[in-house]
Amino acid sequence: MTRPGNRHDRLTRDNLLDLEDHQLVRIESTGEGQRQVWVLTKRGHGEAKQLLEPKGIRVSVLRKQEYDPDTGELLGTGYDDHAAAVTSTAAELHRAGIGHRLGFQTEIGHRLGSGFVQRADLVVRAPEAGVPVLLVEVDRRTEDAHELVAKLRRYWEWGRLLPKDADKSKVDLVRSRPDAIEHVDHDKRLWRRFYPPTGREGLVPVAFVFADTTAAKVANAVKVLEGAGRRYWAPRRYDSLYEKAVTALDYRQAVPVVITTLEKLQEHGADAAVWRRLGRDGEQTLTAALDNPDGHALYRAQEARAEAEDERRRAAEREARRPVCSRCGRKFSDERWEEITVHRTAVRAGHKSVCGPCRADDVARQEAAADAARLEAAEPPEPQDVPDPDRVRGWFRRRN
Repeated sequence: MTRPGNRHDRLTRDNLLDLEDHQLVRIESTGEGQRQVWVLTKRGHGEAKQLLEPKGIRVSVLRKQEYDPDTGELLGTGYDDHAAAVTSTAAELHRAGIGHRLGFQTEIGHRLGSGFVQRADLVVRAPEAGVPVLLVEVDRRTEDAHELVAKLRRYWEWGRLLPKDADKSKVDLVRSRPDAIEHVDHDKRLWRRFYPPTGREGLVPVAFVFADTTAAKVANAVKVLEGAGRRYWAPRRYDSLYEKAVTALDYRQAVPVVITTLEKLQEHGADAAVWRRLGRDGEQTLTAALDNPDGHALYRAQEARAEAEDERRRAAEREARRPVCSRCGRKFSDERWEEITVHRTAVRAGHKSVCGPCRADDVARQEAAADAARLEAAEPPEPQDVPDPDRVRGWFRRRN
């Protein structure tokens, strides 16, 4: 347990000595400046699990004392300096307001499908600071840079696992076609059983904090991570119909990775612009580095703009093709245009070079002429002259 910057730590020391008397804590190591690293004993670990564990939060793994089976001497594992760096990282995050005291866990295991357990040095939960969850790996450059890539790959693989009680159809699909997991929503994956939504696209973010090393070694490690680990952290291009108009990147299947050093955290604070996101230039604050301003929100906006522009272009092209009446010079209405082009109506559309009103005039004239013809055909015949009866009788008398 460390409290960086605390000049009056007597109360903390007295409390630790009291806990030590009750066999709840022990001194793990003594470093430079007589700085002591304290850890929980097995008994203290058991009590902490009952007293301090919030719902859904797991207490860090117990740090056991290991002894040589032959000599009985306590084995040195090189854990102490690393543990101090992990604790100092948590302290700097807490001092910057990123995470509360029970929001930090160390040595949290993540079991892969092969049975291998990838342990995170530190798990941070700070939703109030915009960081719902962050997996932290502290490296004192005792590991090869490619081992960091392997850790990143394992976190990526863990984020693509399904829970044991997943729907059988999904399990069979993923087994037959591994990339099918990318079409399974994150809420249905295993990692959501352990951690809350990150509030951003992608898998659980990972931070590499380098300590007690040189800038050259850090630069080399970052170069290897960006190159050999690109498949795991890099976003993709969206598969869009408007490829040229959409520059947004798809982060949904990527592990967001940020880089910093313990020295920068101690000098400037964890809330300062000391974090660099893989794939980006320059340093940002932690939340800015984890955000995706060129991600899904930008994609939706660009897709909407491109779709609207495409609709305007297609409308302009259609307007340019719109027929013009050969008689009055007016453009065809949509109804008239459809009437002369659709097969079932084209046969009755009349002269296809005239617009709707002119066509209506033609129809009106045709109907008027037809009505006149019908009226003429329906008139009674002219009456013929009827002979005068007296003249007829006179004619008969003369004949006789």
